[in-house]
Amino acid sequence: MNDLAHPIVAGLISVIVNYGGTFILVFQAARVAGLSPELTASWVWSVSIGVGVTGLYLSWRYREPIITAWSTPAAAFLVTALATTSYAEAVGAYIISAAAFVLLGLSGYFEKVIRLIPPGIASGLLAGILLQFGIGAFGGASVDPVLVGLLILAYVVLKRFSARYAVVGILLIGLVFLLVQGRVDLSGLQLKVAMPIFTMPEFTLNATLSVALPLFLITLTGQYMPGMLVLRNDGFKTSANPIVTTTGLGSLVMAPFGSHAFNIAAITAAIATGREAHEDPSKRWIAGIAAGCFYVLVGVFGVTLAAVFMAFPATFITTLAGLALLGTIGGSLAGAMAEPASREAALITFLASAANINMLGVGGAFWGLVIGLVAYAVLNGTFPHRRAVETATSGSAAE
Repeated sequence: MNDLAHPIVAGLISVIVNYGGTFILVFQAARVAGLSPELTASWVWSVSIGVGVTGLYLSWRYREPIITAWSTPAAAFLVTALATTSYAEAVGAYIISAAAFVLLGLSGYFEKVIRLIPPGIASGLLAGILLQFGIGAFGGASVDPVLVGLLILAYVVLKRFSARYAVVGILLIGLVFLLVQGRVDLSGLQLKVAMPIFTMPEFTLNATLSVALPLFLITLTGQYMPGMLVLRNDGFKTSANPIVTTTGLGSLVMAPFGSHAFNIAAITAAIATGREAHEDPSKRWIAGIAAGCFYVLVGVFGVTLAAVFMAFPATFITTLAGLALLGTIGGSLAGAMAEPASREAALITFLASAANINMLGVGGAFWGLVIGLVAYAVLNGTFPHRRAVETATSGSAAE
């Protein structure tokens, strides 16, 4: 049982970070759209159940920690998009975007793109995406020095004497500290089962161009691409095709109930795919099962349990996430700098991704990757052959 505690806790932390860190965007978008509490609860239900079931299935089917999540950049986009688009039109756009992902997964094209990315560039991209979370682990010290200082000190001490229990330990220590200080108020919560509400979709050209197309591109570049790179970085080899197809089908089914899009997780997935989840990579898939179960639990009780996760102070969530990802950030930086031929291009990728460039409605992960690949091509005169990339990726995974 002790052996299973680590991946289960890793899955729990992944879920807590998701709800505590980014789910507020869903509530913001719902308010902008003027949704009733019932429709908002249906959104929470559909996205949580969908994410949980697809993550459970994929992790069980492939015995890898395939964590799924809602599209965070898409939720941020919807905060502004739903102000000028009716809810029924938005649901129609969700369906079109989901159908496009199903077709992409069935075509097999996405996997071919992933395999052409040099390993150093991939590692630089991942390190750049995660950098802000690492910085956030320490940045909260200016706002809440006692809490952040306690978590950092506890992490370092636990890492020194029992590295496997470091993340579990800071989660428990932080919760006890917050409860003693009375900073987690759950007195007003009521346990209510969420009820899904079906919305008849409306399909319009305006919503297709202004919502469906950006939703597809943002989710593809901001979630699927870095999400697959997280899996590859930790040595997991499941093809992207069934993942894109399964999550696309799930999004398609849940869209009429309010779910905007879900996909393979990127940042929070790294909490469950690295060594902190389990020393043995073959045991980390349990983190995917655990995360899926927690998501389904939240979905059943709708906004009630989501509110529990959101009751934690922001500094606790950001510090917990940053410390849990330190190992992944370090490993990614080491991978980015490992190959002399791609070192400078990987460094450029890392910096460009960390800068989080936002142009044409497309987020920083995409632009960091584009800039890094262009730099690689210019500095080396060509891209590596597909077989060379696969060999290099296998070699780094073995290490």
